[in-house]
Amino acid sequence: MSGHSKWASIKHKKAATDAKKGKEFTKAAAMITIAAKQGGGDAKMNFALRLAIDKAKSVNMPAANIERSIKKGTGELGGAAPEELLYEGYAQAGVAVLVEALTDNRNRTGPEVRAAFSKHGGSMAETGAVAFQFDKKGQIYLNAKDQKLLPDDIEMAIIDSGAEDFELSEGVYRVTTRAVDLQSVKESLETADIKVDDAELVYIAKNEVKVDDAIVAGKIMKLVESIEDLEDVTAVHANFDIPEEILEKL
Repeated sequence: MSGHSKWASIKHKKAATDAKKGKEFTKAAAMITIAAKQGGGDAKMNFALRLAIDKAKSVNMPAANIERSIKKGTGELGGAAPEELLYEGYAQAGVAVLVEALTDNRNRTGPEVRAAFSKHGGSMAETGAVAFQFDKKGQIYLNAKDQKLLPDDIEMAIIDSGAEDFELSEGVYRVTTRAVDLQSVKESLETADIKVDDAELVYIAKNEVKVDDAIVAGKIMKLVESIEDLEDVTAVHANFDIPEEILEKL
C-alpha cells in the first residue's frame, strides 16, 4: 500500500473522530442544503441528498435539523443557500492540492484558504491549473468487522458490483468507482447485505509526487491539516505519496 493510500485511510478515521466531536455537524447541514438546491428535496429521487442525509445521521443530526436544511435548499425557508467552491494550489515539492468548500460568504472563505497556503509555504493557483491532474471518482468505505459476510464473499460482491478497484487497509475496505457508478455500486453492495460505512465523490490524483524528505513531508501535512481545519472546507485532495513510515511519524 502506498503512503497516499495510507493517508486516505487516516483521513477516513479522522473524519469519523471529528464527527463524534460534532465538528462535522455544520458541514453536514450545508451539504444537505446544496444537494436539495441542485436536485430537489425528495431523497428518493436525489442520490446526492441521500448521501448528505446519511452523513448528517452519522453525526447524530436531529431529524428536524435535516428537514430544515432541505427546506433551505429548496427555497422554502428563504435566505441564501451556501455555494460549492473549488480552490486550487500547490504545496511544497510541487504537490498539487484541491480544496472543496461550502460557503455562504466567498469573501471570507477565499482569503482564509489563501492564508493557510501562504503560512505553510504553499501558493494558490489559477482556476484549472491543478484540477486537470485529478479524476473525480466515487469512493465507498466498508468496515470489515461490521459485515456478516466472509472476506472472500465481500470481495466477490465488490467485484460483481461494477466497482473499478478496492483495497483493504487496517480492517477497512476502500472501494473506488467511476463517479457516475457510485449510486449503482453502493446499492449493489447493500443488496448483497453489505453495510456501507460511507460513500462520497472525491478527487483522485492521476499521478503522484514522491516525497521522501521528512521535513518537506511535515510541511505538506501541516498545510493540508491547516486547510482541513477551516470551517468552510469540506475536503482536501493532494497528489503526494509520502512513504508510510514517514507518514505514521507525522
